[in-house]
Formats: sequence, C-alpha cells, structure tokens
Amino acid sequence: MRLFAPALALLLAVPALVADTKPEAKPDVKADVRDEILVVVNKHIITRRTLAQSVEQQNAALYRQFAGKELDEKLKDAREKTLQGLVDAFLLEDKGAELGSPVTEEYVRSTIDGIKKENNFATDADLERALKTSLGIGLPEFMKRQKQQAVQQFVLQREVYSKVAVEDNELRAYYEDHKDEYRLPSRFRIRELVLAKGATAAEQAESRKQLGAIQAELKAGKPFEELARLHSTSPSKATGGDLGWMNKGFLRPSIEDAAVKLKTDQVSEPLETDKDLYLIQLLALEDAPVKAFAEVKAKILEKLQEPKAQNAIEQFLASLRMRANIRYLVPKDEILKG
Repeated sequence: MRLFAPALALLLAVPALVADTKPEAKPDVKADVRDEILVVVNKHIITRRTLAQSVEQQNAALYRQFAGKELDEKLKDAREKTLQGLVDAFLLEDKGAELGSPVTEEYVRSTIDGIKKENNFATDADLERALKTSLGIGLPEFMKRQKQQAVQQFVLQREVYSKVAVEDNELRAYYEDHKDEYRLPSRFRIRELVLAKGATAAEQAESRKQLGAIQAELKAGKPFEELARLHSTSPSKATGGDLGWMNKGFLRPSIEDAAVKLKTDQVSEPLETDKDLYLIQLLALEDAPVKAFAEVKAKILEKLQEPKAQNAIEQFLASLRMRANIRYLVPKDEILKG
C-alpha cells in the first residue's frame, strides 16, 4: 500500500471515523469520556476513543517494524503524528469530494477482486480470514479503508504527483534493476501419499514397513495415483493425492523444499512430520514469471515520484490545513499528553 508522506503513514491503519457530525456539535458532558470529541475538522469529528484506537494500532505497527533506540525515537512523536494523520485524512477526503473523486463502490469492489486474484483467494470469506489474521479487521472495514486510500491517492496524484516529472528511461532502468519485486508467486503441483505414524513404537514400525512396501510397488511400476487412493490417510486420497496448483508458502517448508528439487513425475524419499509419513510426486513446476514493464510502469512511476514529492506533499497538506475549519475542543497539548 502506498503511503504518500510521514503525516499520512497511518491513514489505512486507523479505524473508520465518524464523518456525519456537524461542526457546531458540542461534546455531551454527561457522555462517556471515551467518546469525548477532541477535534472538529470541517464537518467531521475526532473522538478520544478514535484517537486511542489509532495510537494503539500505530504503536503496534512500530513495534513490528523497529527495535531499540530507533523504536524509542519513533514512539516519541507517534501520538502527535497519529493525530495529524487523522486530521489530514479528513482534509483529503473533503478535497476529493470537491474535485469530484471518481472512486465508487464498484471501483472498490474491483480492487478487492484484484487482491483476491493476486493472492489466490477463491472467495470473500477466504480474504476475510486472512485479513482478520494479519490486520485484525473484517472485509467491510478493509473495503472502507481501500476507498479512503483510493480517494487520497486520487487527490495527491492530481494535485501533487502529476506535477512531478520522471523520465521514461528512469522508469525502465528501475524495472531492469528490480525485476524480482515484480515476480508473481511461483507455483507447483504435487501428489501426496500420507500415512499416519501412530502413537506407539509398534504402530510407527508398522507404518514404516507399509511405506517401504509402497515404495517397492512404485519401483515395480504401480502408479502413484493408484497407491495414494489405496493407502493414503489424507483427504486428498479421493483425487489420487493431487493437491492442485499451490503457491509456494502454503505447505510445510520441508515438503515444499523437497517438491521443488524433484523432476517432473519423480517421487521423493520418505518425508516425516511429527504425526505423518509422506511421499510426494511432482506433477508440474512453474518458475515465478516477471510482470511485463507496461503492467507495472504506473507503480514504478509512483515509487520514483514519491521521494521527489515529499516536500510538495507537505506544502499541499499545509495549504489544506490553512483553509480548513479545524477546531480543538480540547487543547492540543492536553490531547498529546494522553
């Protein structure tokens, strides 16, 4: 995900903000303190609860990325940057509306479909499971953030990035030097034959004896598929052990490493996990292809424009802040103290 400037570095990390409160709204003194309105940005509000959630998420991200003194430095001004990021997010949202942002629900839906295709998620439910594991959010919230990001990108592209020149030869040179960044996932297809090891020494000895007999049948010419249907304890026995096309990273590393070292139709030596014994047969292996230059040119342009545009972005955001109606209902110094 592209982040346009330090002040915007957490726009996608923050939860959805309430955007329907009028500027005239005043905090209810009897309301829960966590819902206290801290800042009014045009027609939007930032509450104490929203800021607390955003700071928590931002700090978690910093702990994942940094350590030691570098982490300490980042945490020092994280709360102030988080607050500024929330304000700037609303300013960009309003600017997008003023410019007639073309971002629609259909556009967001197509973006989600593209993410699913690129990551081999068959359904929305598959994507949502991955989102909850990696980001702790569901698909509706992710779609909302995708829309926010798209509007922000539209504004910055039109008002800032379109005015930053990058020569075509710079784009081509970057592509040639960084092709690995644009590789698609490598794929392979295997059959597996799985035997449960058993709990006791006697059961394990019997499993290894059975595996040896299966290997002998393979050497005698019996098809792997047929033996998998007869002997495998995995649900894949129904397909003769065929797992279909798999991207690297989905199976146990020991199995993947063995698979990619095989020749087509070759069967591995026995592989062992804590519970099972395996034989695998490589059916096909595809090298990771590189996306064509034309396909990634726009992304490279964004990448090379970004460092050239940092000052321009800060100036643009400063101009939005000057023209906006930003009111602190709680003094900013008090907000930053926590």
